[in-house]
Amino acid sequence: MKELYTRAISGFIYALLLIGALYFQTGLVIVLAVFGIISLAEFSKLIHLKSLFQYLIFIILYSCFSYFCLSNTVTTGSEEAIQILLVITIFVNLILIKDLFTTKKIPLFESKRYITTTFYLSSGFVFMMQIANYDNTFTPLLLLGAFILVWVNDSAAYIIGKNFGRQKLFPSISPKKTVEGFLGGLFFACVSSYFITLYTASLSFNHWLILAIIVSVIGTFGDLIESKFKRQAGVKDSGVIMPGHGGLLDRLDSLIFAAPFIYLFLRIA
Repeated sequence: MKELYTRAISGFIYALLLIGALYFQTGLVIVLAVFGIISLAEFSKLIHLKSLFQYLIFIILYSCFSYFCLSNTVTTGSEEAIQILLVITIFVNLILIKDLFTTKKIPLFESKRYITTTFYLSSGFVFMMQIANYDNTFTPLLLLGAFILVWVNDSAAYIIGKNFGRQKLFPSISPKKTVEGFLGGLFFACVSSYFITLYTASLSFNHWLILAIIVSVIGTFGDLIESKFKRQAGVKDSGVIMPGHGGLLDRLDSLIFAAPFIYLFLRIA
């Protein structure tokens, strides 16, 4: 019971901090920057990267694109830069999905460590900020909606998988995940997309429904990829900053991975 209370309190503080920041663009930039640095530190530990170079890359990358958002500066150069970053990020993420299926271990030679920290993790936070600045207007409810879809999907997948799960989804990486849990999470995320539509005027129900599918499917891949990195590192959690939950990366892994795909959909929808 004590562990449950600890988990609830730390989760509440995390959600309160995040939701509170969504009301102020500058505050959101700062909170996501702090979350990004912490997640990067946890991930660097998982892949045994002791350099500080990846932090410099994160700061430069995140600062440049956050400046475009805060100043509402839209130029041909800034548009091309975000498109190039999007293409590279999705390509790297697809390679990580391929590694999930085709290799016993994700290759972690020196250059791939920096490629992964840059385009898997750092870019994820850049695109979270871009989602909140959709169509060059501060639209925090879009990012909040994405977080809600992640929370609903994860919670439903856990509850249904624990009580009704029989068939393992990816037993070699995450023995507790089940096909029934995945489908339950997908179903309730799709249901929640209708209620999100009622409180956000930015997107139609069809758009939110597609986003629910993207979050559930791609977010699950993100969760599995982080689980594989943890398994390779021989640890249960990415960190200890959130009592009862583990590390911050454990809570953000789904959205970090899904954010570029969400942004891509918003660009072409």
